[in-house]
Order: sequence, then C-alpha cells, then structure tokens
Amino acid sequence: MFSTALNYICMRLLGEGPDGGQDNACEKARKWILDRGGVTTIPSWGKTWLSTLGVFYWSGCHPMPPEFWFLPSYFPIYQAKMWCYCRVTYFPMSCLYAKKFVGPITPLILQLREELHIEPYHKINWKQKRHLCAKEDLYYPHTWIQMLLWDSLYTFADPLLSQWPFNKLREKALRITMDHIHYEDECSRYITVAVVQKILCMLACWVEDPTGDYFKKHLARIPDYIWVAEDGMKLQDIGSQVWDSSFALQALLVAILLVKDNPPGDFRRMFRHISKGSRTLSAQDHGWQVSDCTAESLKCCLYFSKMRPEIVGEKMEAEKFYDSVNVLLSFQSENGGFSAWEPATVGLWMEWLNPGEFLEDIVIEHDHVECTSSTMQALALFKESHPEHRRNEIEKCITKAVQFLEDTQKADGSWYIFHL
Repeated sequence: MFSTALNYICMRLLGEGPDGGQDNACEKARKWILDRGGVTTIPSWGKTWLSTLGVFYWSGCHPMPPEFWFLPSYFPIYQAKMWCYCRVTYFPMSCLYAKKFVGPITPLILQLREELHIEPYHKINWKQKRHLCAKEDLYYPHTWIQMLLWDSLYTFADPLLSQWPFNKLREKALRITMDHIHYEDECSRYITVAVVQKILCMLACWVEDPTGDYFKKHLARIPDYIWVAEDGMKLQDIGSQVWDSSFALQALLVAILLVKDNPPGDFRRMFRHISKGSRTLSAQDHGWQVSDCTAESLKCCLYFSKMRPEIVGEKMEAEKFYDSVNVLLSFQSENGGFSAWEPATVGLWMEWLNPGEFLEDIVIEHDHVECTSSTMQALALFKESHPEHRRNEIEKCITKAVQFLEDTQKADGSWYIFHL
C-alpha cells in the first residue's frame, strides 16, 4: 500500500490522468488501493506524507510529539540510544505533526481525495483509522504496549499540549527539534544521513521558511541523490562511493576522504557519536561515521603504507591511523560485536516501541557480522604495522569479536547479514 499509493499520487502530480500511465497503470493501481480499503490503510509513514499533501487528515495519524526530543538522558528511551536513521526520520516528522502542516488544497488534491478513499472524505472518522494498516504492509504489528501509548498520547497528552499554557512547551519543543534538524543538516553538508531523511528535513526547513538559506542549501544537494539509470531517473537511498571504491579498487587514496573532526559543538547533546578518523559510506561531506567503511578504508591505507612512496605518494601520518583505530574501538559492544553507525547501547526491548508497521529493527542500533569481520581484519592488520599502539585493547577487542562471530554462526555454518 505504501509504495502503490505514493507512486499513484506521483503519477497524478506529474500529469497522468486517473486512468493514465502505461498499460492503464493508474487505473490498476487505484483499483488495487480501493480493494484494500483505500489509503486509510497506508502505514504510519504514508499517513504522514498524505497528511502534508492534504489527502489524509492529521487526526488519523499516531501522535509524534516533539516534546520527546528533550527527555532527560536518564529516561529509559533516551533519544541518543535510538538508531540514527530512526532518530533523524522522526525529527522532521514530529515538527510536521506538531504544526499540522498541510500544503495548498488544489483541484488535483480534491480529486485525489475522491479517487483514493472508499467513503466521502468529509465523512471519514479519522480517529478510527489510526491503527489501520494493509496486511501487505503489516510486517511488524504494533504491540499492545504501543497501542496503549499511542492512544494515551492521542487522548490526553496531545490535546493538553495544544492548550495554554502548555502550548508554550510545544513551542519550545519545536525550536529544539528544528535545532536538531539544522545541526544534522550542517554536519552532513545538507546531504543528511539518507534520502528519506533528507526529503523530510528539507520539507521541515521549507515549512519553517520557504525562502530561507536552510532550504536553499538543501536544494543544492539534491543532485547527490539523483541516479540516471537505463530505465530512467531515480533517487538512490544513499551514495556509497567510499564503500564501492574500497572494495572495487583497494587502491583508493582514502586519506583525503578521512573525516578529520568530530561533529561541531556539543555533539553529545545533539545525540551524535565521535567521527574523527572515520570514513563515511559516501563522501566526506556526508559526515556520518560507519564502522565497516572505516575499517575497509583503514586497510587500504595500511596497504599503501607498505608500498614505495613513488608509487602511492606520501604515507599517511600515524595520528590519522590512531584516530581511525580509536573510532573503531568505540563501536564494540559488550557482546564483542560491532555496530554500523553508532554504538549499540540499549537492549532489544526498545524495539517494542517501533512505530513503523512495514519495517523491523529500526528503533535502535544493532551489532552486525559484516561490521565485526571488517573491523577485526583492519585491527589485526594495524597491529602488525603499529604493534605498540593500544596493543592490549586491540587484542582484547579482537578476542571478543571472535567470540561474537562464533556465537552468531548458524547451525549450518553460515552467518546472517543485516541489510539496511
């Protein structure tokens, strides 16, 4: 439902008629949608997008209060413990929800309201639609704890925060949330962590100020995501230049792609991890440290350091090697495994609060076999070249990582690989 509804709307916005498209694509898609109860059964992320467009109503969405972003660090579901993808997705979503932003209601939007619902738009009981999700999208059914949480927020907290004097708290929450959005944008030079988050953050910036510099800077980085393939133009999820180059060439001068500093300012307060010495998945501007990209790139640099300078140029300074090792060691969990983007610091129980019905394991960071393997290889190679630097820590780290791999191996001898 999520993909079909959004693709149908995109085709209509791009000029196709209700029965247009190749092989009557729009007509077929609309029939598929209506046969499953209309777009009121779209997952929660889709409800958010359709509400901003004016094809859905915000009262049919689960609450996303921006007040969540200034909960204290001792709170069990502290924001820094969330997976970065999830956290940066809900920054702008909570802003849009709190402002109840809706775009211009044009004649086309009015037509879409008629085309995509099975009952008249003005007669829909939106409160009853909040928990609906098409069975094709229901990959992760909500638990009763979540249902109770959403209903409590919807019935009590959200109305209260809309009234004086509590609306002053909401105004403060919106300012804090926009500060987080601007901080993430600046850290990533407006690439943002990935394309879903970029578009949402860009929309939040436009809602804040349509002519402002924040929105204009976002526009300038859209080409980073555009990919023209043999079957047309697309937006890729995220660039993977460093990853691809490290594996395809193993001869990339990755020192120039090294993240040279930690995120600016009080980055801990902004829920960010150290990044100095790391490599990103795409380009240096992206700014988001990734463990296996750092490890594979470190291996490249170590191989270069063993070659003659007239072939590969000047050897990378020892301090840069040490910075990479430092950030890699910081990714290891108590169980010996390594996470991808940020350290995994909270138990699996927090996944019970997953708000996305059609995605699983998105709330917190997890440990991954591939990240653990790459990091082990890089640290073992580093130890050969720099045997005295943090030797005991590295040896203990590798020993724990080996144990993690042994513990996670399946009975048939294989390992499960996590995919974003």
